[in-house]
Amino acid sequence: MLLPADPDLEPDEAGEGDELYEHHRIVADRGQELLRLDKFLLNRLANASRTKIQDAIRAEAVQVNGHITKPNYRVRPADVITITLPEPLRTGKVEPQEMALDIRYEDADLLIVNKPAGMVVHPAYGNWEGTLVNGLAYHLQNLPTGRNGEIRPGLVHRIDKDTSGLLVIGKTEWAMTHLSQQFFHHTIERSYLALAWGAFPDDAGTVRGHIGRSLRDRKVQAVYPEGEQGKHAVTHYRVLERYGPVTLLECRLETGRTHQIRAHMQYLGHPLFSDATYGGDRIRAGQATGTYKAFVENCFALMPRQALHARSLGFVHPTTGEKLYFEAELPADFAGVLAKWEGWAAAQ
Repeated sequence: MLLPADPDLEPDEAGEGDELYEHHRIVADRGQELLRLDKFLLNRLANASRTKIQDAIRAEAVQVNGHITKPNYRVRPADVITITLPEPLRTGKVEPQEMALDIRYEDADLLIVNKPAGMVVHPAYGNWEGTLVNGLAYHLQNLPTGRNGEIRPGLVHRIDKDTSGLLVIGKTEWAMTHLSQQFFHHTIERSYLALAWGAFPDDAGTVRGHIGRSLRDRKVQAVYPEGEQGKHAVTHYRVLERYGPVTLLECRLETGRTHQIRAHMQYLGHPLFSDATYGGDRIRAGQATGTYKAFVENCFALMPRQALHARSLGFVHPTTGEKLYFEAELPADFAGVLAKWEGWAAAQ
């Protein structure tokens, strides 16, 4: 499944997100004859196969009048059917490219890949090659997810270009739909490691605030605490280590909005270390002079991207029902910066 390109976002700013769903709301005519739900939807949804529809119903992606049902349910007059399905391919063919993907797990249904910082997840304006999707298209080229030359590596979520860490990929329509529903219903367990500017007063906390495009800069996300704009977003965090001017956090997402952690931390007054988009690429705590300034600039040079790493993923396997859990170690740049801050804090 390939995300549509967004003309208002640069490829490296398309952002974290689980909003990879197409939402439908269909109200049956008052003269509707009794008809199986799967046949009814097959007649109403363009480019959707009966298998895909049945998989979506079994994955509880389809509700009738607010209730989960079965494919053989007979649609009645005035029934309200709501559907969430993985986003359809909209950008045509993807060029498969051989590349060394860091695959941490793979079976017939899914794979787990550890994405390095600097790699764009999906092709978009200015980045049509060298993306994770190009690599997945090569790796998965013999799967039946390619139709009429259109290759659909099964993304069900994404992370920013300059965020490192784990992604789960669905290799079948069923796996994509099942995993998408787990993200949609917030049952996926995932954690990020983030280095943020400043000292947090509490050891743990929760940020609640709608996230949407900034009215001043459409390439940046803003937090709207009263919920008048944007989408509901919740980030839970806890302090792992304190290094004086910066703090290492574990962040757990309850929702998955674009740039959620980055925007929420900026909203708290604690932008992520070295995050140029949200103001973390300058000294935000401590004196911007002398040896301290040189030390911080050295850290920026070592990690010239936001200090954010998608460390863990936990979810239910779409076929076996087994609970799976994966962790990825910090990449060298993030680990190196932490080591420098540990040394600095120890010397104070």
